[in-house]
Amino acid sequence: MSTSRTELQDADATTGAGVLETRLAGLSKEEFAREVWARRALLTRRASDFSDLFSADAVDELISRRGLRTPFLRVVKDGSALPESSFTSPAGVGATISDQLDDTALWRSFADGATLVVQALQRTWEPVANFSSGLSSELGHPVQANAYVTPPQNRGFDDHYDVHDVFVLQIEGTKRWLIHEPVHLDPLPDQPWTDRRSVVAEAARGEAYIDAILEPGDVLYLPRGWLHAAQAQGEISIHLTLGIHNWTRYALAEQLARSALAVLRDDPRMRGSLPIGVDGPADEIDIVRERLVAAVAQVDPAPLFQRARRGQGRAAPLGPLAQFAAVDNLRPESRVRLRGALEARLEGPRLTTRVGWLDFPAADLPSVVRLLDGEVRTVGDLGAPLVERLLRAGVLVPAEQ
Repeated sequence: MSTSRTELQDADATTGAGVLETRLAGLSKEEFAREVWARRALLTRRASDFSDLFSADAVDELISRRGLRTPFLRVVKDGSALPESSFTSPAGVGATISDQLDDTALWRSFADGATLVVQALQRTWEPVANFSSGLSSELGHPVQANAYVTPPQNRGFDDHYDVHDVFVLQIEGTKRWLIHEPVHLDPLPDQPWTDRRSVVAEAARGEAYIDAILEPGDVLYLPRGWLHAAQAQGEISIHLTLGIHNWTRYALAEQLARSALAVLRDDPRMRGSLPIGVDGPADEIDIVRERLVAAVAQVDPAPLFQRARRGQGRAAPLGPLAQFAAVDNLRPESRVRLRGALEARLEGPRLTTRVGWLDFPAADLPSVVRLLDGEVRTVGDLGAPLVERLLRAGVLVPAEQ
């Protein structure tokens, strides 16, 4: 617990180790994938010092000074979410916002035993945003970050399971976790625990797979579907939950089916009406099945996963004023780099990203390829017209941003 974040960053740079190994599980990505991922719950004691990511001061600042609105916060008591109207109010003079967080109302709810759930911290708190982005890149799955702030001797939720994997990072205080094995393995997003409420409740009465009190620096990994409930102990508990929104084979099948249907739109026979009086005869179904299978075989599978990933995440933050200054002060020595988390992919002359696509002449393609490695480049190395175009498109950013 005495290792500083700077020392951890130096270790990462030296060994090439990712956050799974250095901060979350003490296992390399390969070991985690082979032994743990989507298979079993894992408790890692004293995994890291997380004071650089989040704290009680961060909670107070977000609630009282950042002007957050719903749904960036939920309030939960006795397993149920309180109505938003009970902890929001108008923003005051000069604003026409009626649902900003009311810090007085939130204090009263918290003092009365409610848990504060600060949601989507990957959008509102830079240290968590950077950490989540790095973990997402390492895992290849989107990551969302929530903080759970629970008063002493209280619990926010009853036993339940999530439809995504989670890493629980204990930040402050202690919390007792009871973990049980799944009643429904690998649930999809439309298969919530509430559909199996009675089965979940019965399973939660059995012997726990893990019964442990998490202390600051401890990390708990839970695959989706694993039952869990947690209760703060003798002091305020703050933990981060990093939700891993898993890509699945079912999701790929959905993408493949959509692409196949797009192919069938160009088939005149598939667009044609069924004969009058047809009541689903087998020959019509056979024709549809045959052409659907052919369309699936025709779809290029390579871009499917990338398109899905691009649609489910956001590019790294971009400062409009810094971007304007970069374009306005473009010099041969100016340094630029590819914007983070773009999911950039070059397909022939077309660069596709989370912020759109661009086509390039053949002369520019070698420079575009060099940019995709993420290294810092100079305008003189790439050419001013290309750099200006990519800055204006939000694909490149100043190296200092």
